[in-house]
Amino acid sequence: MRRVLAPLLAAALLAAGCADARSGTLGPAPTLPAPVTATAPTSPAARPTASAPAPPSPASPPPASPPPASPAATAAAEPTPTGVVTVHLWFVRDGRLVPTARTRPATPATSRLALTELAAGPSPAEAATGMTTLLPAGVQIVRIAAGTATVAVPTGFDQGAAATVRLRRAQLVWTLTQFPTVRRVDLGDGAPTTRADYAALLPPIVVTAPLVGQPVTTPVTVTGTAQVFEATVSIRILDRAGREIGTGFTTATCGTGCRGDYRTTVRYRLAVAGPGTIEVYEVSARDGSRVNVVAVPVALAASAGDPAVSATGR
Repeated sequence: MRRVLAPLLAAALLAAGCADARSGTLGPAPTLPAPVTATAPTSPAARPTASAPAPPSPASPPPASPPPASPAATAAAEPTPTGVVTVHLWFVRDGRLVPTARTRPATPATSRLALTELAAGPSPAEAATGMTTLLPAGVQIVRIAAGTATVAVPTGFDQGAAATVRLRRAQLVWTLTQFPTVRRVDLGDGAPTTRADYAALLPPIVVTAPLVGQPVTTPVTVTGTAQVFEATVSIRILDRAGREIGTGFTTATCGTGCRGDYRTTVRYRLAVAGPGTIEVYEVSARDGSRVNVVAVPVALAASAGDPAVSATGR
């Protein structure tokens, strides 16, 4: 299951397009693969969105002003999905937002699933890289209408240092706006915010694939967003001993002063499978050192005698 995560992330990232010069793309939408017995892939219109009540039966037209359905009634009205769904989460590391993902049994209530996973926090492997979550349990979706998700937050949600509260809100907004029906989030105060309101909380380089602990093979597809000098993003692959076994670079779609998307593949040579690291970084214009480094621990497959050590591309 985890082997298919990188292609899903990469494909969705390219399809999303740039939404704001400060934040890059809105991020990939949750993906719901077709059941094994299906003969065609799930169409975009059939992808799950936040809990929406099933359409009324033609034989029983709705009243002029129907009351809103309760979550329980909505869940009961939805067809039972099959397969799995991938939702993207935004955790916190070193005072900045950092993405990851979860693949879980499919559900029509994908926004509710994302909030549950966000509150549950990082996996042990993710926590080892410094990831954490500031979102408490108990955040609930009230409704989604006209692109705005209204949520109810538990008591104490806005308590604490201003920087902590801002990061907590940013986690919520960036996670919920992955869904096609959500572009803004209202925390019940009537002042909806978007990803652009929290774009300053992104690190210079964001890596959306591969994910922490993910098995990878050569060539490795590396994707994300960056705001770096001359839009140049560099990558190197390290084996378990920290030896460099593959290198590459690419350019983001926007450079100094704005955030752009990047995607490239990098080949490596490795005789025996084992743990390794994907490092994505910027080369300092001042002294040529590696700066703004993002290290992603992964499980490297053996390269099966592939003679190519590095490759570059867009």
